Amino acid sequence: MPPNPELLKRITARPDIFGGKPIIRDLRISVELILSLLAQGVSPEDILDDYPGLEPDDIRACVAYAHAVIAGDTLASVSVTGQ
Repeated sequence: MPPNPELLKRITARPDIFGGKPIIRDLRISVELILSLLAQGVSPEDILDDYPGLEPDDIRACVAYAHAVIAGDTLASVSVTGQ
């Protein structure tokens, strides 16, 4: 099942932030960081507490992005919006 396109709109990339790595809504919070925290067992609730600018859908967007990349969906469905 392809990722929700609305969730993926939360993932952006800008060359001036983290060298163009995917980030969440132009915040200086990378998808990589959120996925790393989840992999370490940090709960989504704790992540939201530690990063007050994040919303639950931002965490879901990170997981959806990772799934799309791993599943090999079309580039259009996993590409991020540049600024």
